[in-house]
Amino acid sequence: MRFALSPVASRLASVFVLSSAMGSAHAAFELIGIGTLGGSSDLSGLTGTLENGNAASILGGMGSGLAWAGGSTFLALPDRGPNAVVYSGGTPVDNTTSYIARFNTINLNVTATPSLVPAGTVPYTVTPTMQSTTLLWSSTPLNYGSTPGLPSGVPSINGNGKYYFTGRSDGFVAGSSGNPNNARLDPESIRVSKDGKSVFVSDEYGPYVYQFDRATGERIRSFTLPSNLAATNQSAIGANEISGNTVGRVANKGMEGLAISPDGNKLYGIMQSSLLQDGGDTSAGKTNRIVEIDIATGNTKEYVVSNQINGKGYNNSDIVAINDHTLAFLPRDGKGLGDGSSAVIKQMWAIDLSGATTDVTGLSGDAALQGQLLAKTQLVDFVALLKAAGYADTQIPAKLEGLAFGQDLVEGGTTYHTLLLANDNDFVPGVAGDNKFYMFRFTDADLLAKGVSGGLQMQSINAVPEPESYALALLGLALVGVAARRRA
Repeated sequence: MRFALSPVASRLASVFVLSSAMGSAHAAFELIGIGTLGGSSDLSGLTGTLENGNAASILGGMGSGLAWAGGSTFLALPDRGPNAVVYSGGTPVDNTTSYIARFNTINLNVTATPSLVPAGTVPYTVTPTMQSTTLLWSSTPLNYGSTPGLPSGVPSINGNGKYYFTGRSDGFVAGSSGNPNNARLDPESIRVSKDGKSVFVSDEYGPYVYQFDRATGERIRSFTLPSNLAATNQSAIGANEISGNTVGRVANKGMEGLAISPDGNKLYGIMQSSLLQDGGDTSAGKTNRIVEIDIATGNTKEYVVSNQINGKGYNNSDIVAINDHTLAFLPRDGKGLGDGSSAVIKQMWAIDLSGATTDVTGLSGDAALQGQLLAKTQLVDFVALLKAAGYADTQIPAKLEGLAFGQDLVEGGTTYHTLLLANDNDFVPGVAGDNKFYMFRFTDADLLAKGVSGGLQMQSINAVPEPESYALALLGLALVGVAARRRA
């Protein structure tokens, strides 16, 4: 999607010529902007506190999932809520709480950084602004938890046919973890439907893929996923759930990423780690399954990709569609800011679906899957780019998880695509840093140089027009190349 300048933007063009700092040289996948979203409360309007003493409206975890919604609008998805800190009585539920599942609508305003800045400073500032918070609920009753020593897991705001999903790990009944009537939800990725009226959310507890009304937060559809992804024996304690099963997803490592095809007809969900029957979250687990979902029919297929980088396996955090035959996924370590260590692996790899002729749903075990791997190509090394921008490897967020393409920009007559990367700070900004949004630019030629044909095909979303502030920002970006050439 290419930006069209508004009349107001045209009248203020000189402001961005004077403040522009970027030169005309271009390197593939450049970091061009960094944004921070501070504050302690979202816009949910919730009052009271959670079991651990945090406010029910606590702001955090914004980058578990990130979706472009047209123009400068993005949807930022927190996961199951604050559980990084131990609280009294919380051990039986892995310190989770009855934090209500939600997504935040934000505006990302882009402005040029003043030219008189220290060397190495990125040329643009990304300013996130909260627009709204949408709580997620079901119109049919859900199964909530009741754990001794803790209050009931039923949200106090339930009523009038609204049953809210929460992050508390005891919100289930015995049986398959794929039961859509379970209240527990650990959202990890979000995408916007073609008509812009609904969102698709993938989760780790089921795993589930649900469709929600974007305006109201009501669940309007639950997709039936392959049974080999679900755990048979559930537990509120993740370690017990892992030891109690031999098949299905690893606890807290279900469907971590979700992509939507450019035509809006298919979803692609990627598992965070290998299924238990494929080796699980151990050195024996060398593959990650990708589930293709036909949105109209609900039919599914499974593909498989290697999770190995330099002979070591890594979990995956998100997946996006580059075009109708290419996906890109985000393997990472858990190291960096928030973990007290040094970041090493935060990368983006492309896979081509053109060769995906075999549905691996019926296959089990690493040996059977190895012959069906989709070829992959590294596109971006985010650690290298952030270190080049002045970040110490100990200050790179440990959990860079949300990935989304944004609106195109034009600089000096060249059209660039934008890529946004966000972090999950586990609701502990004092430990894992603030909610961050990193913006990168690249071209179709950059993709082709990496072996990705077809260029980027942005999803066409029926959405509200972009605000004037974004129009002005993109005009500034468009004039960068012109200003640079005049100075040369």
